[in-house]
Amino acid sequence: MDNLILFDDPAIRGALLPFTFTRPVADIRVGILKISEKWERYSGVKPGYLTQEYLSVKFPKNEGPALMINGALCPNSKLWESIQALNPGEALYFQNILLAVHADQPSGFQPEKTKSLSQIEFKDELLVIQKSWHIFQFNGEQIRADYKLLTEGRTSQKCTDPHTVLYNEADIFIEEGAKIKAAVLNAEGGPIYIGKNTEIQEGSLIRGPFALCEGSTVNMGAKMRGDTTIGPYCKVGGEVSNSVIFGYSNKGHEGFLGNAVLGEWCNMGADSNNSNLKNNYAQVKIWDYTKGGFTNTGLQFCGLMMGDHSKCGINTMFNTGTVVGVGANIFGDGFPRNFIPSFAWGGAAGFSTFQVRKFEETAIAVMKRRGMDYDEVEKEIIQKVFELTRHYRIWDKEA
Repeated sequence: MDNLILFDDPAIRGALLPFTFTRPVADIRVGILKISEKWERYSGVKPGYLTQEYLSVKFPKNEGPALMINGALCPNSKLWESIQALNPGEALYFQNILLAVHADQPSGFQPEKTKSLSQIEFKDELLVIQKSWHIFQFNGEQIRADYKLLTEGRTSQKCTDPHTVLYNEADIFIEEGAKIKAAVLNAEGGPIYIGKNTEIQEGSLIRGPFALCEGSTVNMGAKMRGDTTIGPYCKVGGEVSNSVIFGYSNKGHEGFLGNAVLGEWCNMGADSNNSNLKNNYAQVKIWDYTKGGFTNTGLQFCGLMMGDHSKCGINTMFNTGTVVGVGANIFGDGFPRNFIPSFAWGGAAGFSTFQVRKFEETAIAVMKRRGMDYDEVEKEIIQKVFELTRHYRIWDKEA
């Protein structure tokens, strides 16, 4: 089969908001790679997407018969073998989760209407990213898997800086163009992957599992704790622990980010912090878009979930389990609420709406700094997300 399509499971997609407002499920980064990039590595085929209509121009669907694979599913060898073995009209399930279908007509495919197909039960280990907090919760495990996928049979570049200390160097892989000066890289707890044309500046302390993706920078004196991924073209500083930054985002200054997920084009102001542990050590509840209220994560440690294009000013303080939507701008003293809707403007003192016209002025400037355009495709996605999230901005109704 030379065609792969990664589909959004409707129930899972909702549970992964706000990140899936602006991308298919399979475009989420967990480990070193996006889920779609993992499947491309396993299959040798560039996958298409079956997602929301307003995302389909940016994330198109391949035509023709295809293996339809759940976009929340992280691949492994046994799983890929089982999917390849599917005959036309057969579906692979794990309990009640549809994993994959061999479909002759992908155009009419609907995940919720596959019960009539011949069902095969998958009985081995697998990982499905079903909740937003799963992204950081299983990130260390996926860094290890992706590290093996990316480095097996390859030779790392040597670190030639005499003032950099490497612990367990066999589990540190450095791609071409990476610059490392006077840093400490400790891979005794898990592998460290340093991507192409990255920079690790003087005094940085890094513990594995850790991934620094292409073009990103770790600023002077930063403390990068384990189970952390810094996506491409980011700048990070301060203290980061068990967090995933998708890409093109900045947390360049002092301040703590822990058990957190930041989307693309985010910015954390200097000395901003998030709490990842309640004072009473209770399990953390966070906003769940699928139920329109808060849900128990079952985790003692859970920090900040911030959607694409959201930003906060200096000294912003985020409470445990805060969810921020797309395109929000947060500032001011005190702790803002634990659920901040998309395109919110303000903080603890109250919010108004960040109108699309003003949002676009910022987005154009921010993307231009990375040599990218805020084009018509992005513009239409943002306009759609603004409309989809309107009902969460309750202050508009009160006005």
